[in-house]
Amino acid sequence: MMPYQQKLNIKLWAEADRPREKLMLNGRRHLTDAELIAILIASGNKEETAVDLSKRILVTYNNDLDALGRVSVQDLSKFKGIGEAKAIAIVSALELGRRRREVTGKDTIKVVTSRDAFEVLLPVFADLNHEEFWILMLNRANFVIGRYLISKGGQAGTIADPKIIFKTALEHNAAHIILAHNHPSGNPKPSDQDIRITKKMVEAGKMLDLYVLDHLIITNKLFYSFGDEGLI
Repeated sequence: MMPYQQKLNIKLWAEADRPREKLMLNGRRHLTDAELIAILIASGNKEETAVDLSKRILVTYNNDLDALGRVSVQDLSKFKGIGEAKAIAIVSALELGRRRREVTGKDTIKVVTSRDAFEVLLPVFADLNHEEFWILMLNRANFVIGRYLISKGGQAGTIADPKIIFKTALEHNAAHIILAHNHPSGNPKPSDQDIRITKKMVEAGKMLDLYVLDHLIITNKLFYSFGDEGLI
């Protein structure tokens, strides 16, 4: 007799084991990452259930949701059983999760340390594959009054225009600013250009009585603070 190799369709699983029913019965926190993704894609392919396909996708990215969050629709569409619509569903769900982290709440945030600034700024840099330059604007008591995107670039760099930076800060009545940009490479070490632009910004800020308190270089996991390193 031929060995049985056909995958059991999710509809034939015990009700308590089906992802949708499991969520309804036990709540969302009882589902694995693969089961949550399976709900998004709804079906697998001829060889795999939606859950098995979801597990394979996760394994490809080392079961790292942050890594999966940086994947494009085109990359996901390469998996057998994942068409453009399913890939868009996955990317959209992960983007909603990222935006949820971005919400800082209603309470005013005071920045006392570089870690405080990092935690405020990290959500805007999460999952980016290109460089962006932002400023964090503070009042005289170091409470956050806003953050603003100055420029976008490629994987190798972006342009930080002092005129735009200080014009934006003055329009928002900021007393202090913190500069920040990301390194998609994952290496937070500053380049020579990073050091030069920071010194230029610090001097310009002194002339305007609008002080640059720090410059952060941010990756998905780490950050480098010019202030902590004594470079400001």
